[in-house]
Amino acid sequence: MLYDIQSDKLREECGIYGIFARQENVVLSTYWGLYALQHRGQESAGIAVTDGTVMDVQRGMGLVNEVFRHGLPERPGHIAIGHVRYSTTGSSLLQNTQPLMVNYSGGQISMAHNGNLTNAREVRKELEEKGSVFQTSIDSEVIVNLIARSTKQTVEEKIVDSLINIHGAYCLVIMTENKLIGVRDPHGFRPLCLGKLGDGWVLSSESCALDTVGAEFVRDIEPGEMISIDDSGVVSRRFGETDRRAGCVFEYIYFARPDSVIDGQSVYQARFNMGRTLARESRFKADIVISVPDSGTTAALGYSHESGIPFAEGLMKNRYIGRTFIQPEQKKRDMGVRIKLNAVASVVKGKSIVMVDDSIVRGTTSGKIVRMLKEAGATAVHMCVSSPPIGFPCYYGIDTSARKELIASSKQVEEIRQFIGADSLHYLSLEGLHASIGHISAKTLCNACFNCDYPAHTPGEGSCANNKFLFEPAGRK
Repeated sequence: MLYDIQSDKLREECGIYGIFARQENVVLSTYWGLYALQHRGQESAGIAVTDGTVMDVQRGMGLVNEVFRHGLPERPGHIAIGHVRYSTTGSSLLQNTQPLMVNYSGGQISMAHNGNLTNAREVRKELEEKGSVFQTSIDSEVIVNLIARSTKQTVEEKIVDSLINIHGAYCLVIMTENKLIGVRDPHGFRPLCLGKLGDGWVLSSESCALDTVGAEFVRDIEPGEMISIDDSGVVSRRFGETDRRAGCVFEYIYFARPDSVIDGQSVYQARFNMGRTLARESRFKADIVISVPDSGTTAALGYSHESGIPFAEGLMKNRYIGRTFIQPEQKKRDMGVRIKLNAVASVVKGKSIVMVDDSIVRGTTSGKIVRMLKEAGATAVHMCVSSPPIGFPCYYGIDTSARKELIASSKQVEEIRQFIGADSLHYLSLEGLHASIGHISAKTLCNACFNCDYPAHTPGEGSCANNKFLFEPAGRK
């Protein structure tokens, strides 16, 4: 059988990267940029490049180094875009890899998308009735079709004309023969930033990719902003307004790399603050603080700093295993966790432990880790979670399962504690979470997975972002 070793984690969305530069190797820059964004998607990767006349795209299944192990696209060019994917709509298939590339009456266009459209079903049905043919089962293709069908004159006008028809979360990098265009939806669900590299410009989901390629961070793209980059420079325009900005709070809790800065907030500092706040809220007493690596480590360090309890590496992570592996026997499901993580018996034996992790989704993996620590000799495991309970699905680009599979949707904290076998369990309060993300106003964050307060259009149950196979043949019956 196939067993997902990350089954108790929220899934990353996607990572996008784009570069316009005459004096840089844009393909190599995109390759290194995608490497830096690999944490945002491990299912597939792709790079598209243009020399101003012809576009070339190379895509494949797997990690960045696997997809391009035989070499990068050879066409020289001055514009390139790239994408790493974790599927939130559409199966993990080669046909669903990005960047997408199409020919239309205005020339060629290539696009990479991070996010999830909440009205994709309705828009796609309308386009099909008008004769559009779709080659994939991903919602991103809806945007490309809308752009190709627009009767506006310039590509920027075509894009704006298309975005009027869609709802949900989207950050886009779009490449024409002579322009690189970046778009962030009016709510700002997903991050996108601008950097300067030599004579050119870079767009990236996170600032850590700018650091990797040696680009200077310039600024974040604002919600509802589109920027167009060509030989004349950068032009910004507003295309959409909303009364509610709603950046995804999980970028700070889990998704983004700790060395990134998103909308002015250091991700590392936010997670460190979450750990400090956890220590003040929980007041657990223990011999050591450990993390579930790597996502819980920064918060665990903050907990240790605030509480005075020493931090130790009680769990060791195997970093040479992919997300999924072949499990030979059903009865050995615990091997899924043990191959990924192992308790350091000499550290935890005879110790009471505070274990910090970023979230609990289903609770299955947390229970196995608690049991592993106790089998290694831990006298008590007090679990701290650096986010509130996740009780509601996300419709904006995170692959949360149906609500009934979220453990916090049906169980109270004490029931969850009993389910995972911990001696104590404390979730970070929503107020504590907001205080930890000090540079971002709580009013400008999306917290819907905690409190069901959805800031934008949501589809009906069963035809929404948590139905990732919406456009598969069976899903269209």
